[in-house]
Parts: sequence; C-alpha cells; structure tokens
Amino acid sequence: MPLNIETFRNDQGGSAVYKAIAHPLAAELARPLVERLGANAPVAIYDPDGVLGVFDTFYPLAGIPIAGYFVQNVERIGTEFRGRRARPVTELSGTQARSVLIASFDEERALKAVRHLIPRAAEVFSFGALKLPSAMQTDRNRYLTALNFATNFAFFRDADGLHTRLVSANYWARYGARDVRLWCRLYDGNGETLATWTEDHSGPEASIMIDSADVRARFSLPAFTGQLFLHATGVAGHDVVKYALDTYGDDPAVLSATHDANSWPSDLYAGLPAPGPDEDVVLWVQNSHPVPIGPNEIGIRAMGSSGTAWLTEEVAPFATRALHARALLPELRWPRQIEIIAGKHVVRPRYEVRAASGRSRIAHPNVERSDLSPDANLGRLANLIGKGHILPAPILPLDSYASTLLPTPMSTAQTHLPIKALIYDASGARVGEHRFGNLSRDHAQAFDVSALAQGKLAQGFGHVELVYDFEAGAEADGWLHALFRYIDLHSGHAAETSFGSHMFNTALTYRNEPQSYSGPPPGLSTRLFLRIAPSPLKTLCHLIYPVSDSWHALSDTRLILRNATGVELAQEAIAIPASGSRHLDMSDVFGEALLARAGRHAYVIVRDETCRLFGYHAVRSVAARSFSLDHMFGF
Repeated sequence: MPLNIETFRNDQGGSAVYKAIAHPLAAELARPLVERLGANAPVAIYDPDGVLGVFDTFYPLAGIPIAGYFVQNVERIGTEFRGRRARPVTELSGTQARSVLIASFDEERALKAVRHLIPRAAEVFSFGALKLPSAMQTDRNRYLTALNFATNFAFFRDADGLHTRLVSANYWARYGARDVRLWCRLYDGNGETLATWTEDHSGPEASIMIDSADVRARFSLPAFTGQLFLHATGVAGHDVVKYALDTYGDDPAVLSATHDANSWPSDLYAGLPAPGPDEDVVLWVQNSHPVPIGPNEIGIRAMGSSGTAWLTEEVAPFATRALHARALLPELRWPRQIEIIAGKHVVRPRYEVRAASGRSRIAHPNVERSDLSPDANLGRLANLIGKGHILPAPILPLDSYASTLLPTPMSTAQTHLPIKALIYDASGARVGEHRFGNLSRDHAQAFDVSALAQGKLAQGFGHVELVYDFEAGAEADGWLHALFRYIDLHSGHAAETSFGSHMFNTALTYRNEPQSYSGPPPGLSTRLFLRIAPSPLKTLCHLIYPVSDSWHALSDTRLILRNATGVELAQEAIAIPASGSRHLDMSDVFGEALLARAGRHAYVIVRDETCRLFGYHAVRSVAARSFSLDHMFGF
C-alpha cells in the first residue's frame, strides 16, 4: 500500500503540510515529542486541521493510550483515528487525559477557541514543537506556506572516480528575493548524515554550484553514493528548487546529465527503459522520508503487465539502494519499458544504464498520473488549436549521432496512444512523418528518427515533434510523453532524456495551456537556464521553436552570458524560424576567451519575449567522444 499522504495535486500544487512533517529537521524533533506523549499518557488528541494522519504515517502513535480523538469541523465527526471515533471538541473537557496533543503548527490559533475545554491538569503539546528555526522560514507569519518549504532531493555520488555536480542560479531574485540560502544535508547510502551546511546565494541571479568532489574534500568524507537534501530559504516566486545535475568522471568518457528531482513523491513512475542486450539498468531507490521503506513496497513491472517484481529488502530512512532491472525482470529487453510502483516513498528517482563497453548514462523516469481520463475535446478542437499538444526533441547532427524516439504511457488511463512523429528541418520546413497508429499500452515500438530524417535536413540537424493522430484514435489526455535516446556513431556513447507535451505559441488557451512558469496561461515567452561546462568540455544547446497553430515567423532570441555573481558579460541575438531549430556551441557563440573569462560558474540565460522555445542542454568531450544531454529548465 502506498503511504497515506497527500503530496501534490495538479489543481492545488504541493502540500506544505506534508513537507513540514517529513522534513529531516522535523523528524529529529518529532521522535522526542512522541516519547513525551507516551510518558504523559493517556493523551487526548485535538485535530483541528485534519493533518494527524500524515504525522502518524511518519511517527506512529501506536501503543500510546489515547483518551479521545476530537475535531472542530462537525462534518468530520465520526471519522476514525486508530480505532477512535472522532468526537466534537466540545467534549474534550470530559476526558481524563494527562496531556493534550494539538495536531496543528499554529498552536495559538487552535488554542484560542478551545483553551477553556482543556482539562486543568493536562500538559499541552503541539506540532509547534516541530517548527524549523526561524532562520529557515521564508515567511515567519504563515508557517504552512509553500515558500517555507522550497525543498528538493538530488542523487549525489562521489565514488570510484565518479562525481556529480549540481548547477542552478538564484532565479528567485527576479521575483524580489534578497537573502537566498541553501540548507544542505548529505546522506550516505545507509541514510546516515555525512554533512550539513548552508550556502549563501543571495547575490541577484548568482550561479549555484555544488560539486561532490568539493564537498567530499571540504568535509574529509569517505566515498559515498547517496542523496543531497536541499532547502532554499529567502525565496520568492517559486517554491521549487530547480537544477541540472551533471555526472562526470576522472575518465573523460564518463559524462551524463539529468534534471531536477520534482520534489513530491508519487505512487507511480514510468518511462524506465528495459536494458539492451549488453546493458544493465540500475534504478536508484532513494528513500525520501524519515521512516523505512518495508520489503515488497517498491516494485517494477513491464509496462502493460500486472506481474510485479518487488524489492525484498528494507530501505532505511533517507537511504539509497540499487535495484537492478536485469535481475528482477531477466526476460525484459529494450524497447520494452518498465513501470515503477513507488508508493510515494521516493521523489522522482534516477536510473543509470551501464553498458558492457564501460560507458554509462543517467536519466530519470517521470510521474505517472492516476487522475486523468481521455479528453474528447482535444480532437474536436483541432480546428482552433492546430497540432495542440507537442512534444519536441532534437534531431542531433546526422553525421555524428543516431536519434531514437520511444513513446511512453504516463497515465494509468492510457490504454492506447494514437500518435505520429513529424520531422522538421532547421528552417521549419516539415520534411517527414511517421504514423505509429494507435499504440497499445504494452507496445515496444522505438522509432529510428535519424533514418527518416536522413538526406532531408539541409543543415544536418532539425527536430521531431510527437503529436496526437486523431485519425488513428481519440484517446488523448494531454499527458503525452516519450523517451529520446541519442548515440554517438563513432564511440557508442549514449544519452537519453524524457519529457511531456505542451501546447506552444498560440493565443488561445485550454486547460492551463500554453503553460506559463508564473501567472496564468498563455506562456508566450522564454527564460531558460544553460550552465557552462568547465574547459575543455564544450557546452551545446539545441533550441526548438514549436508552434501549435501559428505564431511569429521568427523568434527574437537573446543568449545572455553571466558570470558566477550574475553579472552580464555579453549578449548574442539569434532568430529561429517558426517550427525550426538551432544547434549551438557556446564557444562559437561567445568565443573561448570570453567563456574562460566568465569563469567556472558561468551560465547563459536564453531569453525571448516574443515566443516560447523549448531547449536541450548538452556537454561534449571532444577527446573521449562522450556527451550528455537533457532538457533545459525555465523560470
């Protein structure tokens, strides 16, 4: 059974209650609270906000004698907690409780209405004892606000010549933030704390970089494969910590990248590729909570199948375990794909594909939603919204790379996927089409994009758009996803990325599309983050200008180079044709000398106020013919 917690809803966003209770520092305070309640039993519990169940999930109150369970809202009378029927709080005074637990972070507000009802000799406890220090509260007037819990996890490793580097920027500054800091806690594979520290990133649009090798040296740590917990304070505008995560090695052939972790645990994830003939796929199970994951609570199964292979060992709080797909599903091979039963125990996990050649790559699956159903309006509205939902991805230069596309079901309601792939050259001309038909949920159809594009791309590169094909079927819900795999034709090094569809560049809106990073739809502008990799690595980006219906003929795009402190060093303007793309090397755009002067923590902002672009960042080692690639994040 999944954890009985509410983490994220598409109509309401993330749950500050969940994050407040499951926070690592709250865990350190909650366990002594439970011990004190046990020593002062029987306990009467007043649950005015209906959050006691979340607390009990992480810090069980089993074994503590309960004198009564009381609520404020009459509509909740009769509900139960651990076999106790909820009673009106007006009956609280009649209990023989030695203590009263007020299940609220706002103790004074809760007490104001019921102080006269508390038994005279009873000691009062509350969730106020779990509050973070005031220095870690962005809004000290409203504790349970999303901005107080701008948190995230990152896969973090420094072992066996393998390193990780987290990169971002203080994007909160443009929303008015002035004193941004990151509280960091590093856990090893067993969930033990290796280091805790705070980083100051208060400079407006200053870069953020946390390198595992630097952290290991700074705290004299042993080798580790674990996770880094991040809590941003002093933020504004966004309650999500976004980042790019680079994997690099002492051997330059080790190079990969992935995206931020999407900080709310989900029941299900999908889009995990089955291993190829000479590969192992390692799913990194990283417990995001202060309670163990029990045996047979995390599992994997072939997409479209009901047979599940379970992780049979316990995973300690905040610990990391490697789950090997080949061992649990020995018959499953690419291009089959795997569904992850996660039970809300982990934030979006990482997976690592290890090839027999010694090359490896790291990426992430995506949240599989269980709250969707087919939307018949999407097909009927085609005359108004054109292509509607588009999932764009690069076709990298054909003389160097092979590009492959694998559609991935990403909702429990998706039994079929009626889709097609459209090929565009750099100028925006449509030069090819592949119709998948109405794919079944358990399909294994990977599409060789490069083969269809061969000889049709005047500049040698372009992009592919995955869209709905309403001639093949009507089962569309807007949650269209795919995995894109790229292989270097000379070295065999590979990278992969996955993402979901959106509507792009149309004045009409439908169900929060075209999506905006801040404010209501439509989102018709671009602000993307591109980190600059240290020399001698090359930093690349592939920018795509997708258009659902019709929009401006050319983009008005600026590439803005900033140094570590956020100071602008240079700007370059480019124009991308509608439905076209650009494949850019930052050393060609700005020159090697300027990039060197910008320094190790430099980055580029891709800015366009006229249209919404979709971008992918890449890093390339020319000597080792290794590379990384993932989609860029915006704010």
